[in-house]
Amino acid sequence: MNYGEIKKTDIANGFGVRVSLFVSGCSHRCQDCFNSETWDFSYGQPFTAQTEEELLEALAPGFVNGLTLLGGDPFEISNQRALLPFLRRVKKAFPGKDIWCYTGAVLDRDLIPDGHYFCEATEEMLSLIDVLVDGPFIAAQKDITLRFRGSSNQRLIDMKETRQAGKIIPWDKQF
Repeated sequence: MNYGEIKKTDIANGFGVRVSLFVSGCSHRCQDCFNSETWDFSYGQPFTAQTEEELLEALAPGFVNGLTLLGGDPFEISNQRALLPFLRRVKKAFPGKDIWCYTGAVLDRDLIPDGHYFCEATEEMLSLIDVLVDGPFIAAQKDITLRFRGSSNQRLIDMKETRQAGKIIPWDKQF
């Protein structure tokens, strides 16, 4: 897996101060995507053990709320396989920090058995994510007033509550 960028103090892509990893590779190719250079799976630099250490170091300060994965698309199958071992490390090292993930996939359509983006890593990866922002960016539904997303079709999903309830539960933490 490659990645396009790491932001060590990001306040735009999730609640609080975040470390954000922009992975490379996205087959959605949304019109007016804000990060279209990351569509190419070979864009950027290889995600290595050194990259993991850099991210873990950036997550260490107490003022950092957690990690955000975006891109590209972290739920491209090859990206899931590369990210899963790293997410295990993050949860073990920082159990009090949350993980947000942005994907153009739709949770209850694409990330279920027989879904387009489902593989052997999907269920565990979803279990490690606290907030999933799902759905492709749709330019005709762009809304700059929405929190942490670009178009009204995209959902902020509380993954822990969703797993417990067995249905989609929106994330709605207030500031």
